[in-house]
Amino acid sequence: FKHPGAEGSKGAESFVTDLDSLPPEHQHIRYNPLQDEWVLVSAHRMKRPWQGQVEPPLATTVPRHDPHNPLCPGATRANGEVNPDYEGTFLFDNDFPALQPDAPSPGPSDHPLFQAEAARGVCKVMCFHPWSDVTLPLMSVPEIRAVVDAWASVTEELGAQYPWVQIFENKGAMMGCSNPHPHCQVWASSFLPDVAQREERCQRAYQSQHGEPLLVEYGRQELLRKERLVLTSEHWLVLVPFWAVWPFQTLLLPRRHVRRLPELTPAERDDLSSIMKKLLTKYDNLFETSFPYSMGWHGAPTGSEAGANWDHWQLHAHYYPPLLRSATVRKFMVGYEMLAQAQRDLTPEQAAERLRALPEVHYRLGQKDRETAAIA
Repeated sequence: FKHPGAEGSKGAESFVTDLDSLPPEHQHIRYNPLQDEWVLVSAHRMKRPWQGQVEPPLATTVPRHDPHNPLCPGATRANGEVNPDYEGTFLFDNDFPALQPDAPSPGPSDHPLFQAEAARGVCKVMCFHPWSDVTLPLMSVPEIRAVVDAWASVTEELGAQYPWVQIFENKGAMMGCSNPHPHCQVWASSFLPDVAQREERCQRAYQSQHGEPLLVEYGRQELLRKERLVLTSEHWLVLVPFWAVWPFQTLLLPRRHVRRLPELTPAERDDLSSIMKKLLTKYDNLFETSFPYSMGWHGAPTGSEAGANWDHWQLHAHYYPPLLRSATVRKFMVGYEMLAQAQRDLTPEQAAERLRALPEVHYRLGQKDRETAAIA
């Protein structure tokens, strides 16, 4: 667990215990045991003047229904298909898939420096709600529960054929989302992607060395330390990881050992829906904007691999939001991040403290609604 080439660097386990002696603004590096990476923490950089790019204000008015929006109920998509008048979630094949089930193999390589392998799979789009002017934090808990159930169902369906099912949501134009309608994507692949391979290797190694899943022990430790917790419930934890890279990055963990989404009990799914709504409400309340992020679920591999021993895996979701100082100033992963290693501008403990302090009632609700919610 030593940083390569860092003379005198300590192992991650002993390094954690020394953090209390460091001033919050003192730069240091932290180890990510889940992905075998390091991050440079330089909180004093938050004080530097900002004359860089400022994002334009986000659009505040989105039509509830636009017949020209290909994700709306009843709309015609690019391939000529007409969406049903759906009232809940709606899952369909991506009209522009990055993966296709019948792609040919590239053939053998004539040199080890020029390797290519077959890549097959399917890509789907899942609409969360029929209205374009809502997002997950503005949906009801039962509506979010329907999304959770749809996630579990599509994981089970595609996981019967493919070893990796990646559910991910890009929210906001800042994260490259081309359509404001509430939706996510599901890509199932014939191979384990790079991040999944790193998490597989690291979790397997930790289980072999310590006798329990890495993220189960990590969640237990964060519950004891409390400084990076954002939300807790009967079945779930939300925390800013010790090794967080993005400014207000969070990790969503079940309290018990769960390998995949379909294994969640009805009570855990209800609780997940509730804690997701609270987290995403806090995100929106941070800068009083529709908070952009990329999020995704990671669980044990599936397909023909499902019968193997994957007990070292713990289900989890990553949230990676780019906003740094305000709704218009974001963290850019360029320069040092692209050429050396990740670097962040405030400590995970500072980020968790700010998120913890935010209300769980959405800023867009009127005062009357706030009072009613507070009473409830």
